[in-house]
Amino acid sequence: QVQLVESGGGLVQPGGSLRLSCTASGSIFSIYDMGWYRQAPGKQRELVASITTTGNTKYADSVKGRSTISRDNAKNTVYLQMSSLKPEDTAIYNCNAQNTRLGYDFWGQGTQVTVSS
Repeated sequence: QVQLVESGGGLVQPGGSLRLSCTASGSIFSIYDMGWYRQAPGKQRELVASITTTGNTKYADSVKGRSTISRDNAKNTVYLQMSSLKPEDTAIYNCNAQNTRLGYDFWGQGTQVTVSS
């Protein structure tokens, strides 16, 4: 079992930046592929960015070039640095930990990001 706790969300002006953090506890963090997802009101949840256990990353086209996902296995934490934020980035951002070989799939509670002037 893995517990995931997100932080770093909040209200930010268009064009601003923020860094989301997701800290894991309860298991060996390094065995999980990690992802950030988001869901805006009235929309389906979408993958924002992901990072594998070996450090390979993937980004949604909507955030490519504006976001960086990284992980610190020593701190059991995955980060999502976002810049040049737009109102359409407004959503609840959830952290996900997955190990498909072992059948593990865990989610955090989410953190709200609101981009507005």
